[in-house]
Amino acid sequence: METRAHHILIGLFTVLIVIGGLLFGIWLAKAHSEKEWNYYDVVFNEAVTGLSRGSAVQYNGIRLGDVNQLRLDPNDPRRVLARIRVSGDTPLRTDTHAKLALTGVTGVAIIQLSGGSPGSPLLVGHDGEVPIINADTSPLAKLLSNGEDLITNISQATARANELLSPANVHRIENTLDHLDKTTGVIADEREDIRSLIKQLAMATQQANDTLAESKALVHNANGLVEGQGKATLQSAQRAMASLEHSMASVDRLLNDNSDALNGGAASLGDLGPALRELRDTLSSLRSITRRLDENPSGYLFGREKTKEFTP
Repeated sequence: METRAHHILIGLFTVLIVIGGLLFGIWLAKAHSEKEWNYYDVVFNEAVTGLSRGSAVQYNGIRLGDVNQLRLDPNDPRRVLARIRVSGDTPLRTDTHAKLALTGVTGVAIIQLSGGSPGSPLLVGHDGEVPIINADTSPLAKLLSNGEDLITNISQATARANELLSPANVHRIENTLDHLDKTTGVIADEREDIRSLIKQLAMATQQANDTLAESKALVHNANGLVEGQGKATLQSAQRAMASLEHSMASVDRLLNDNSDALNGGAASLGDLGPALRELRDTLSSLRSITRRLDENPSGYLFGREKTKEFTP
């Protein structure tokens, strides 16, 4: 009986020690937990699809906490309040930014923290309130909110692609490719003729260029001749014409002044009339030559008459 009593006391003492150790460990863990975590409220002005309690909170890609609570703002149900906890040694500052993000290929939504310059003050609450971080607009939220429209557009595009690739259109495409293959085959068979045609075109182009160069040279020479000899001839004819006009004026004046004497001696001066008529004819011929030189000097000098324009 005495030995059994000792065993009972020893067992009871051992149980009490274990229970005390567990209670001490729980208290120590609770105290340690309360000292190691800081709590913040992240305010989202958009849907937080995919975010749930326990989702990770990362700072520049490093997990430093998790989402402790999700709820709607009682004053504005369009906003979502996410209570997060991060390690106590994480330096969150007043210019720290938060946004909704995805982790890798798993597609799990998380809260991504970034920013926070060293010169900014630490983010702390006032009057015992939890500090607030206003989240930035996330492209992920826009994508998730517009996911239904995106799927609809993809479905419509797929339907149109199926219509485009209908059996009738596929048959037309096959015929087009067959005709294209035949056309390229014909071109390949006639490539020698095509090469010959290209060579002939090149030769014709060269000949046309040579002809054009010769024409330019001929026009240049003709212009030089007209500007040189033709101009000199025209000037000489003009001087002769002026001299003849002066002489004719003198003769007319002489005839007018001596008309009585000429009338009295007309019998002895019978040869003077034909000479004067010949002089007048010569003067008319010189006037005609001068006029033709003025109108078409190159045609008159080289024997090419100027083409007359037809006026309807």
